[in-house]
Amino acid sequence: MQKNFQWKATWSAQHAGGGRYIQLLDWLRLIGMAGVMLLISTAPTVVFAGAFQVFDHSASGTAQGGAFAAQADDPSALFFNPAGITQLSGIQTSVGTLLIGGGTHFTSPSGASTRGDFGGSVAAPPPSNFYLTANLKSLGVAALENLSVGIGVVSPFGVLYRYPSDSPFATAVTSQSLPLMDIKPTLAYKLNDQLSVGLGADIYTFASFWGTGQAVTKFNSSGGPGLPPSGTPMEVNGGDTAAGFNVSLLYTPLRNATGRPLVNVGLVYRSQATLHLDGQFLANGMRLSEASTTLVLPQVYTAGIAVWPIRDAAHEWKLELDVDHTGWSSVRNLDVHLSTGTTIPSPQNWRNAYTFKIGTEYKWLDPAVLPDWDIALRGGYWHSQTPIPDRSFTPTVPDSDQQAVSGGLGLLCKGTGRFLGLIPCGAAEGSSFWPKGIGIDLAYQLILYEPRTVSGSVSPVTFPGIADGAYQTTWHVGSLNLRVNF
Repeated sequence: MQKNFQWKATWSAQHAGGGRYIQLLDWLRLIGMAGVMLLISTAPTVVFAGAFQVFDHSASGTAQGGAFAAQADDPSALFFNPAGITQLSGIQTSVGTLLIGGGTHFTSPSGASTRGDFGGSVAAPPPSNFYLTANLKSLGVAALENLSVGIGVVSPFGVLYRYPSDSPFATAVTSQSLPLMDIKPTLAYKLNDQLSVGLGADIYTFASFWGTGQAVTKFNSSGGPGLPPSGTPMEVNGGDTAAGFNVSLLYTPLRNATGRPLVNVGLVYRSQATLHLDGQFLANGMRLSEASTTLVLPQVYTAGIAVWPIRDAAHEWKLELDVDHTGWSSVRNLDVHLSTGTTIPSPQNWRNAYTFKIGTEYKWLDPAVLPDWDIALRGGYWHSQTPIPDRSFTPTVPDSDQQAVSGGLGLLCKGTGRFLGLIPCGAAEGSSFWPKGIGIDLAYQLILYEPRTVSGSVSPVTFPGIADGAYQTTWHVGSLNLRVNF
């Protein structure tokens, strides 16, 4: 008995400075509360890439295949490279959402088949992200002129997936909901014109208003020893709060005559975090036992380099290469301890894995056809390795080596431009609190998992080999972010 319980655990700044410092704090609270309210209304169901790690945290990043750690020049830098928020002037905020579709086709060795998806043709409600940054130098806070602050809310690990209750492996799993969110308070400091550093916390938690409010795995009883009669709906759930940290660096060895970067190097480290998940083991909604397990979220190293072959007053062209190393070997076992005194062994023995990302962006600055707008065309690709061996494979994380291709568009309105033809994008003279820029970012991504044939799988609650067979997974991701700069 060894896999179904493993996911019982997972998923678990803008306006005046100086004498206007109190007003700044008021605006930060106001915008922060607006972002939190939006996130409350859009509980996450997320796509994952490489086990249950999520790469899609902004439309600008998604469009470039996640290769954004060295560019890091919009509020989503809070995730991709927090040191990059020192590049952002004033107060900037970004709110985004994802539309996720696609599914997994499974065929067993005997020829039986089924299909898994996100609970429908499109995951609902859609997952969201929120970022808020404030650069105190541009706000006139002289004593803290090189300090930037920010807060973000994202879902860097998670999954929501289901299969029919009569699937060939229904006694192993029918669905999993793992709404783990990450709250990211962050500080970044510009040491000089070449080097910025960042330090932040990662607070991983579940919340009652956020999806199911805890990790939930459902399956049908196999009728085996210690289990209710065959076919009885079963559930394992649990939650916890854990803390980790991140440190980051942005190095700019070369700039153009106007001070804009021509080469950036980004380095990011995200620490492990340990979730001690406590919950219940249920049958037909009735508690059979208390249950607990421990999940160690992996540490992640990211390195990226961005080069701008063109960067002048009219055009910008960036190329970037990022590499992630994820320490999935932290997932060694997910043994489940029941209040009855029974321990269900669940060895995992995952492997560390790499993800390679390539992204590009071409910008037209104030083009004649659309003055007072910046237009960005983006594209990207990633290749990610799976860390999950056949023995601990689960259909609700139908992972295999994968590739993703993406593209997108960014539009930023400023000056005398009008967003949607109605809203002035530039602050009027003497109006400190009107936006100085309004933008929208759009992206589409196709994720292609390599076909995988699983052999020798072992489930903690049913018969060995029940999840064996061929898996073919394809996902489609649409991403949208709205940006407002003050």
